[in-house]
Amino acid sequence: MSQAQFEVAVDIVKNPRAGRPTMKPSQDQQLFFYKHFKQVTVGDVNTSRPGFTDFRGKAMWDAWSGVKGMSKEDARKAYVDQLKQLLESIGDTESIAELDAAQ
Repeated sequence: MSQAQFEVAVDIVKNPRAGRPTMKPSQDQQLFFYKHFKQVTVGDVNTSRPGFTDFRGKAMWDAWSGVKGMSKEDARKAYVDQLKQLLESIGDTESIAELDAAQ
């Protein structure tokens, strides 16, 4: 999985394309994208776990911590593969083609 393809995938997630099917990832899917993005861009979790009242922060930290030790290449592949599945489920063939062209 190329870095270029990963960057296109991140752009598709962050900036949905006008005129294409609407992508509405579930909370679990959002955490999946988050943890793999962090693993690719930062590496293993390098911060303390948030306090007990920061529920959102703890969920994000726990998700990222759950991929500790995963290689950047594996994290890139997981991110792109998950996005392709999501795009296929909503019939967004244009975004899939955009991803494939980035290889």
